[in-house]
Amino acid sequence: MIQPVKINSTDVFPIGIGTYNIGNHRVDEAREIEVITAGIASGAQVIDTAEMYGKGLSERLVGKALQQVDRTSVYLISKVLPENASKKHLAQSLEQSLERLDVPFLDMYLLHWKSSVSIEETIDAMEQAKADGKIRAWGVSNFDTHDLKKMANLASGNHCMANQVKYNLIDRGIEYDLIPYMQRNKMPLIAYSPIAKGNLKGLLPSQKQLLQTIANNHQATIPQILLSWSIRDRQTIAIPKSSNHAHMMDNIHAAEIQLQDTELSQINQFFNKPNKKQSLALW
Repeated sequence: MIQPVKINSTDVFPIGIGTYNIGNHRVDEAREIEVITAGIASGAQVIDTAEMYGKGLSERLVGKALQQVDRTSVYLISKVLPENASKKHLAQSLEQSLERLDVPFLDMYLLHWKSSVSIEETIDAMEQAKADGKIRAWGVSNFDTHDLKKMANLASGNHCMANQVKYNLIDRGIEYDLIPYMQRNKMPLIAYSPIAKGNLKGLLPSQKQLLQTIANNHQATIPQILLSWSIRDRQTIAIPKSSNHAHMMDNIHAAEIQLQDTELSQINQFFNKPNKKQSLALW
C-alpha cells in the first residue's frame, strides 16, 4: 500500500513532478504538457516549479497543463528567488508567478535558497502572502540544519512547512543531522534530483550490479529503485523531472516498490551512510 506524505496537513502522493528545464522550447510544449497531465492522471499530486526556471517559462507551461486537469487534485509549489525575498519584491514575484500559472493561490511557496535579505523580513513577507490568501503555506529550499534552527527561533519561524534539498543515494549527507532534525519537527523533505539526475556513470561496477539485482527482484529499473529508496521513510516527497511519458509512468509506479530490510542493508553496505557532518549538496 502506498502511504501518502503529510505536508501542511495535506496528504499527498510521495512522488511528484519536477519541472526544471521544462517549458524552455515551444516545439516541446505539447509533449511536455501531455507528460505532466499523464502524471497527474496516474496519481502524482505535487508539481514543483520556480520563477527561476526558464525565467518563468516553466511556470507558464505548468499553468497550461493545469488547465487540463482538476486543480484541486494538484499540490502546487513554486519558489521565489533570493533577490526577490524582501517585503517589497516578494509580493511582486508572487503575483507574477500566479499570473504565469493562471491560479489564484499556491499551496506552498519556497525561498529558493538563502538570501542577503534577512530571513526575518522574508518570513514577514511570506506571512503577509498567507494572510492575503495568495499562498496556503511557505517553506524553504537548500537550508541546512543550522539555518532551520536559527529560523525556528524567530517570530513565525516555526511556520516553515517544508525544506527542499538535494537527496539521492549518492548525496546522503543530510542523513547525518538535517533529516533527523526535520523528522523531529515533523517537517517533510522535498527531495530534488532523487535519481542523481540519471547520471550513474560514476558508480562502481559492484554498486551497479547490486542495484540491478534489486531492480530485477522487483521487475523494475535502477532509476525506480533509486526513487523508491528516496521515499522509504514515508516523510519524503521526491520530485524527479521527466518530459518523457514512459519515464513519467516509471516514476509514478516506483512508489509501489517496497524495498525489503535485507535490500536496504545491502544498499548501506555499498553506499555508505554519512558518519560526520557534510556540506549540503547543491544542484
